[in-house]
Amino acid sequence: MQAQRKDRSNPILSVLRLIIAGTAAGVLTAAVALPAVGGAGVSAKSAVEGLNLKPEDLDEPPLPERTELLDAGGKRIAQFYFENRQSVRLDQVAPIMRTALIAIEDFRFYQHGPIDVEGTARALLKNFSSGGVMQGGSSITQQYVKQVLVNKAETPEEQQAAIAPTLSRKLAELRYAMAIEKKYTKDQILEKYLNIAYFGAGAHGIQAASRRFFDKPASELDLVEAATLAGAVQNPARTDPNVGPESRDRLLERRNLVLDTMAKLGKISPQEAAEGKEKKLGYEDTEVSGGCEASKYPYFCLYVQYEILNNEEFGKDPDERRKLLQRGGLRIKTTLDPKMQAAAERAIKDYVSSKDKPVASQAMVVPGTGEIKAMAASRTFGQSKKKNEMSYNIVADGAHGGGRGFQQGSTAKVYTLAAALEEGLKYSDGFPAPSGYTAGGYSSFKNCKGQNVGDPSHTVRNSSEGGGGFKTLETGTWGSVNTFFVKLQEEVGLCDVVKMAKKLGVKRADGQKLSEVETFTLGVNEVDPVTIASSYAVFASRGQYCKPLAITEIKDRNGKAKQYKPKCSQVLDEDVADAVTGILSGVFTKGTMTEVGGIGRDAAGKTGTTDNYMSAWFAGYTPNLSSAVSIGDPRGTSAHKLIGITIGGQYYSYVYGSSISGRIWKDSMMDALKGIEPTEFAPVDRSRFGGCTDSCAPKPKKEKDEGPGGDGDPFDLFDPGDGDDRWGGPPDDGGRGDDGGPGNGRGRGGDAGPITPAG
Repeated sequence: MQAQRKDRSNPILSVLRLIIAGTAAGVLTAAVALPAVGGAGVSAKSAVEGLNLKPEDLDEPPLPERTELLDAGGKRIAQFYFENRQSVRLDQVAPIMRTALIAIEDFRFYQHGPIDVEGTARALLKNFSSGGVMQGGSSITQQYVKQVLVNKAETPEEQQAAIAPTLSRKLAELRYAMAIEKKYTKDQILEKYLNIAYFGAGAHGIQAASRRFFDKPASELDLVEAATLAGAVQNPARTDPNVGPESRDRLLERRNLVLDTMAKLGKISPQEAAEGKEKKLGYEDTEVSGGCEASKYPYFCLYVQYEILNNEEFGKDPDERRKLLQRGGLRIKTTLDPKMQAAAERAIKDYVSSKDKPVASQAMVVPGTGEIKAMAASRTFGQSKKKNEMSYNIVADGAHGGGRGFQQGSTAKVYTLAAALEEGLKYSDGFPAPSGYTAGGYSSFKNCKGQNVGDPSHTVRNSSEGGGGFKTLETGTWGSVNTFFVKLQEEVGLCDVVKMAKKLGVKRADGQKLSEVETFTLGVNEVDPVTIASSYAVFASRGQYCKPLAITEIKDRNGKAKQYKPKCSQVLDEDVADAVTGILSGVFTKGTMTEVGGIGRDAAGKTGTTDNYMSAWFAGYTPNLSSAVSIGDPRGTSAHKLIGITIGGQYYSYVYGSSISGRIWKDSMMDALKGIEPTEFAPVDRSRFGGCTDSCAPKPKKEKDEGPGGDGDPFDLFDPGDGDDRWGGPPDDGGRGDDGGPGNGRGRGGDAGPITPAG
């Protein structure tokens, strides 16, 4: 009886008992009839015992943390987030911030247990007397519990249940709070709360809020700023400074209330409070952009994003991987070199305007590692058609957010050249290259399934349809002679050429199988700059193919790092790779880039213009860097050819591989390689590749003039029938055979229409 009388004399415990035990409507009436609380002196322990509550472990999943992309030097270039949050330690938060928050939210935080009985009971009585449901009076620990439950919720219904003003939810919250107080110290709880709390304006956690509101880290907050943020946590929806003037006024009132409360509690002086209240709100509205569209390097960012989304290492399905990217708090160090990226962007801007419909795009790759150093395009990335923005990654393939790509054109001829050298042909081997080439029969070309794909009804032609004369591996390459390369492909075998291309990493941008047709060597397959730069890098690295690499390290939220090394394999004999380089080096001095010239150090490359000028390329390399540049109209290259067109303010009757792409390549490579010691190519093994076998050029007659255009003359490329990207007349790189829709075996189908982004 004595114990019962003691309970009745304790109004706080009585209220709590009534809440637990009562189920009838009369409970509310009984609670209201109780005397007001005052000096009850009830301990948290006795209250908990009276309620018969037991601690219950709370599942605390990691908080959603923003993921940051860093360039090769460690500077942030992009970020992804579901919630803008960057967790910090308690010692990284200004002491005045901690003081302000505790003062306004739970000033007895360090004195009470998991439940602030006095505060809770006071709130209960106030709410019951007004006919409401239990609200307010929560300790910082209880607030942390509620935030955890909200963050765990996957659906709107679960989120609503996590904050529902119901008795069952509140009791569960109390049980979790008891377990949290046993599990952590008060400082640990405060740290967790500061990192999970929402402050408004899209800022989750004190560090993000400090950056968003005042453009400074949480460690540098002053009194007034701390009071502002402390005032924001109670009802961030009502005090969100981004909503409008009324919300800002409410936030200012809350800030001043915090200052007054701190003064009443003796945490600051009345004078400090008064001076603080005189100051303006000071909200900086610092933008915290996220996603690749907001990145300075959107195309490279997209490539990295898809590297994560496509890799099962980061989750069982794309949705899980996207969650990791947006919530995982990863720090992803990439291969991007800002200097080389800037070089690519400047060169492109000099020749192609962002307002032009044709798009120039470029990728730079390091031979021997596959590291992608730059990805640039002439048009801005975005969704606005009015601003002529690109909505997909035109520099990359469909697997990395790209589209269909552009037909490769004559840059594909190097794969036939490499296959010929691998099979034992020498520099001076060759044969007559007529103005037109027609397959002797359907069996003249067989794909890798052994099927006949020759087309005796179609004639591949050179640019002016004149006689090409006798061409060797050297002169045929320097002059980019179509009929020579189709004939060479017939001699080597189409399947061997396809296999060579595949060994060098060539694949279609749309993910489909390579089209193995008669005109394969003329570049009928649609590809992307990253793929082509990587394939040419094989020659620069003396036969070593390296898978394109964009990520070098990923650190998780706990600082555990995983390194990502180059994935390389020797796919081509070193001497063969050197022999290809030896011929391609002559393109700058004896071939289609003669007018443009070299870059003042060892370099090799190949121009490429497709049939009817639907797209134009240049791919080339030094021992240090490989790069590919393409230009074409993404609306559809068949309907929008590069003929009679103004690009970058300059009119072009025809756009060749050397017209724009070659010049972009030259300027960007010279700029990107500044400060890097020039390296020489390995010498060609002349004992193996010099001279000729049984396909030597006929000896010229002494009495005949052997000037330009004569058979066997190294300057034979000036012959107007060579199909040369510069010297020949239209159509460059040779007649209809240089184009071709996949699978028709004729090279006449071409582009089927506008490019549609993959995925």
